[in-house]
Amino acid sequence: MDNQDFTTSILVGQSAKEAFDAITNVRGWWSEEIEGGTAKQGDVFKYHYKDIHICKMKLVEVIPNKKVVWHVLENDFNFTKDKSEWIDTKVIFEINEKGNKTEVRLTHQGLVPDYECYKICFNSWTNYVQNSLYNLIVTGKGQPNLKEEVDHE
Repeated sequence: MDNQDFTTSILVGQSAKEAFDAITNVRGWWSEEIEGGTAKQGDVFKYHYKDIHICKMKLVEVIPNKKVVWHVLENDFNFTKDKSEWIDTKVIFEINEKGNKTEVRLTHQGLVPDYECYKICFNSWTNYVQNSLYNLIVTGKGQPNLKEEVDHE
């Protein structure tokens, strides 16, 4: 059976180091609502998007300019029956130089079509990688989710 884990990739003209630096700048391409470290092995960070998605990730493998692996420790979706679908999955970023280009491949190991969240996650990861992360690497500016404004009425 074919591997059905979600995967997407981009090809950029920047170096592997520039790609790695952008990947580990999670606030620059995924969300400004990140608490915790996002660059070193052992770092743990929490992602929060409105009341829709909250998760906690641990960096379990970090090879500068080559690979970053996040292990999903906690997850809560407000749009699925099983709110914990991502728990114990891994988000893997692989960086490979291809001639004078650099390929960045994201594989969300364990995110498979059987998951209720798959279609939404497929669209979200594709957008974050192919648009926001790509732009952060190429132009220095991604399009992360913005920090929520707290209303003090």
